[in-house]
Amino acid sequence: MTIIVVSLVMIVTGAGLTYYLYEKFYVEKQKSLLVVQGEELKSYYQNSTNKEEFKKRIEWTDKTSDARVIFTEDPMLLSAGIPYEEFTDNNLITFEERQHLLEGEKVIFVRKHPRFNQDILAVTIPLFKENQLEGAIFLYMSLVDVYEPFQSIRFILIVMFVVLLTLIIWIGHKMTNQIIKPLKEMETISQKMSQGDFSKRILVKKKDEIGNLSNSFNILASSLEEVDKKRREFLQNVSHELRTPLSYIKGYTEAILDGIVVDRNDIEKYVSIIQNEVGRMHRLVHDLLDLAQLEDDSYPMKCEPLPFAQLIMDVIERFELLASQKEIAIIRELDQDIIVNGDIDRLEQVVSNLLDNAIRYTPKGKSVRICLSQEENTAIFIIEDSGSGIPKEDLPKVVERFYRVNKARTRKEGGTGLGLSIVYQIVKKHDGELKIDSVYKEGTSVIVKLPLILI
Repeated sequence: MTIIVVSLVMIVTGAGLTYYLYEKFYVEKQKSLLVVQGEELKSYYQNSTNKEEFKKRIEWTDKTSDARVIFTEDPMLLSAGIPYEEFTDNNLITFEERQHLLEGEKVIFVRKHPRFNQDILAVTIPLFKENQLEGAIFLYMSLVDVYEPFQSIRFILIVMFVVLLTLIIWIGHKMTNQIIKPLKEMETISQKMSQGDFSKRILVKKKDEIGNLSNSFNILASSLEEVDKKRREFLQNVSHELRTPLSYIKGYTEAILDGIVVDRNDIEKYVSIIQNEVGRMHRLVHDLLDLAQLEDDSYPMKCEPLPFAQLIMDVIERFELLASQKEIAIIRELDQDIIVNGDIDRLEQVVSNLLDNAIRYTPKGKSVRICLSQEENTAIFIIEDSGSGIPKEDLPKVVERFYRVNKARTRKEGGTGLGLSIVYQIVKKHDGELKIDSVYKEGTSVIVKLPLILI
């Protein structure tokens, strides 16, 4: 409606202004032509020696011109309304206008026709000789003749007005549909999103601003759907991870309290299982809280310059007993001069989690290789194991929470499924990069890249 009203006002104003200006200029042009003709006749009168020739010139001008021409040697007749039959009921000029003629001024006016009630355009030219008013030339034309050319213009303007208004209404309707329809879809979809349904999308047909907005809305819906999916998976995974140890704890505790198990060795065995499951739940809760902190953008890192090789050596010492029990050799290739800017506790957590995974999944009698080197302004930390490897399709998902390639073996060996997620978040907080390469049934290489402090 706004488009239609504004367009209508502009069209009417433009058409009216065009018509007014055209009419005004055309009438003014006719006035100028009458004045020019009158001045020419005046000049001819002043230069003529024979009045009969001048009268013939008047007759010729009257016949060949669009205007009617009257010559009188007595201007009083113009104001008396005689002897011209066409104007017998009314004077052609007023007394005031006759006074202007006496002063040598032209008289120009638009006035109703005395008899036919039509507007006429008239020009009266005074004729002087020896400073005496000897006559006057009266040129006039009906304004019906003047306005006649406007009939076609008026028709054209009306047709253009109708066509233009119809076109604007059609374009406005199409435009508003293109704008309002996606917005209405967004409103409908947003209502569904508020109820938890993130599956709906807007069909994008245009690449304009509304199309870009629709694309952004679809991206938002996809992101929310992904977040909701991960939230559901997280709740399912947490429930699943807690259900098993809780069922063990509940079952073995009831067996002991109900007196079903009376043998001391069995009791000690069940209490040991309960203790292991409690420890596993403790690790799970600790890792979840740790991961929640790391995923918070406002979580601070206590970064300071530290010798990365020394930190790695300290972590290796804590795992030497575990490695020796599995007869796993830890091969070290460390550049002692590498200094990184980082949080010592968090980087120890990175090395510990990666080394724990490497030893956990490396078969007995094999080796784990740890390498620290420098490449331009980057420290490259690599841990290679000789384990079973990770299938190619699982590689992009191993840093997700609770994702396991082999769930049965991971639970048996006590993992929570959060270690690599924690490592990924810590490396990300240090402006670093985590990359995992693996060949199935041959081994896995975890590569951590951190900014280097040059000394």
